[in-house]
Parts: sequence; structure tokens; C-alpha cells
Amino acid sequence: MEFREGHARHGHGRDRIGTLAVTAAIGLTACGTDDAPAGTASSAGPSKEAIVLYNAQHEEVGQAWADAFTAKTGIMVEVRNGSDFELANQILAEGAASPADVFITENSPAMALVSSKDLFASVDAATKAQVPAQYSSSKGDRVGVAARSTVFVYNSAQLTDAQLPKSIMDLAKPEWKGRFGISPSGADFQAIVSAVYAVQGDAAAAAWLQGIKDNAKIYCGNGTIMKAANSAEVPGGVIYHYYWYGDQADGGAGSSNTKLKFFGGKDACAFLSVSGGGVLKSSKHAADAQRFLTYMSGPEGQKLLADSDALEYTVGNGVAANPKLKPLAELDAPPVDLNTLNGPKIIEEMQRVGLL
Repeated sequence: MEFREGHARHGHGRDRIGTLAVTAAIGLTACGTDDAPAGTASSAGPSKEAIVLYNAQHEEVGQAWADAFTAKTGIMVEVRNGSDFELANQILAEGAASPADVFITENSPAMALVSSKDLFASVDAATKAQVPAQYSSSKGDRVGVAARSTVFVYNSAQLTDAQLPKSIMDLAKPEWKGRFGISPSGADFQAIVSAVYAVQGDAAAAAWLQGIKDNAKIYCGNGTIMKAANSAEVPGGVIYHYYWYGDQADGGAGSSNTKLKFFGGKDACAFLSVSGGGVLKSSKHAADAQRFLTYMSGPEGQKLLADSDALEYTVGNGVAANPKLKPLAELDAPPVDLNTLNGPKIIEEMQRVGLL
């Protein structure tokens, strides 16, 4: 199965622009990326009985799950695509009138935003049992369906192993000024900042964020950062793992001069961002919606993800990720309560230091 988006294979060019909400959506300036247009709708043949998926995952991943579920059950799924916080804010605005039955995201903060407004139904017990507790909400209203690891991509001719940062916190030190890239307008980096706040606490994280503002070179998208490191424009940068693996699978044109640093040690830069799924309380097809969530997080849905070229981590019990990836068990990610990833707060903090 092949996942494509825009001109970037596997959907790896997908840095979506986070438009978070405090009480209403905060519009951020979009930068030119190879993202597909947000909000474009596709479907598996909507009908009166179709369930509606608000899909903020890669479009190809969401559609593949929908198509396979329909083939297995006969239940039609209408897929409406958008970014994490675009769709989260839409759900908040729609309230009980939302047509959405199921919502899935790329990162956890958008799920936490919807959960904070108590708009998700409880996940069926059998579904929760399919996914380890650390990849789901302690509130019991959403479960993990995929994950991506934070990494430091670096030019191996510019940085030796001994010269690499030991922690993401090191990047705020003066010696890293102008030597790494970030994509602050993307929901991916905003999730990473959320993890730093959760792991390090507000005071240390706020000081770190100011250092990042002072030191980082700003790019539009994870893929752009990787290519900049590859061309020696910048020695390294903070991205998610699958951009590099996807480019390597495509021949390595944008990554052949780079390597990945997996931090481990429960460092905030070992953060594993969970793509979550939940059923809306307002769903008009609650039983079918719960069944779809069970499918995505269960053995068949997770095997579909593992066998695809999406190159994200599976999170369901007993389903190993794509063997090309560094094993999930070796990542040594920090324990982060998904409910603590406060997207609106992070936007305010990033605006305070001038990153947004």
C-alpha cells in the first residue's frame, strides 16, 4: 500500500499549521510547505448510514483505515480532512450539532483540547484494552492509534556523535545559536514544546523556550529542516522520525548526508507523540463509531499501519511497527500524561517569546 500526499511520498511533508484555541481559534501565519490543502473532503461513499470521520491524521492513513473498515463491515465512512487544531476548534464550535462521529489526530494536544470540553464519549472497555495505558487518555475518552518519535536530524559531516546535544534542553545554550532548525508554526513542534513543559515544569521550560527563540533557525516544515541539514545549510534540527525514514525509503535525496539522534533517557526530546482517536458524545451512530475506533486501534488496523509506508509507530498490543524503524521498546520515552499537553497554553508561551 502506498501513501502519497502532495508531491511527497508517504505523507511525510505534512507539517500542519496549528490553529489552537483559548476561547476561540487563534490564526497563525501559514508558511509555504508541501502540505495538502486542509479541509478537503474525501469519502468512501457517504450514505444515510455513513459515519463521519474528522481526520487530522495523514489523509492516506485515515482513508486507508476507512476503506478497510468499510470492506470488513459494510459500514460506510465519510472522511473529512483537516489539521489537528482546525478540526478540534471546529468540533468545539459545532458542539452537540457536530456531524463528526469520530475524531483522530496526528498529535495529542488537539485531543486534549476536545477532551477538556467533555465532548468525547467513554471508549468501550474492549477497545481500551487493546492499547497500553500510556498511549491513551487516563480519562478513558480516547485511545492511541499511532505514534511518532521526536528526533534530532543532523549532518554527519558537520557534527560528530560527541558533538551532538545530550538533551533537547542543551539547544537553549549559547553554543547552539544558529546551529539547528525548528518549525514553530507546525503542530508537530508545538506538541514537542508541550512535552518539554510537561517533563521539565513551567519555569525550566519557559527559560528553555526563550533560549530556543534566541538560537533556532526557523523553517516551514519538518521535511524542510531535514533537507537544510542534508545540504549543510544548518547542522541539525528537531523533527519527527518518519520524515527521515520516508526519505530514505524514497532513495535518500533529502537525507543522504544525515543521521538521526534518538535521545532516549526519558529526555523531553525522546517524547513519543500519540495520534489519538475518540468518539464524539454527539455521534448519531455511536455503536458504529465505537466499532471503527476498535478497528483502528485493534490488530487489523494496526497491522495495516505497520505494513504501510506511513512509517509511524503502531501502539496496539502485539502489533510490531515497520521493521525499518528503531524498535519502540528502545526509545525510552518520558512518561507524559496526555491530558497535561495544554495546547492553548503552549501557543500563548510561544507567542510570548516571539516564536509565533
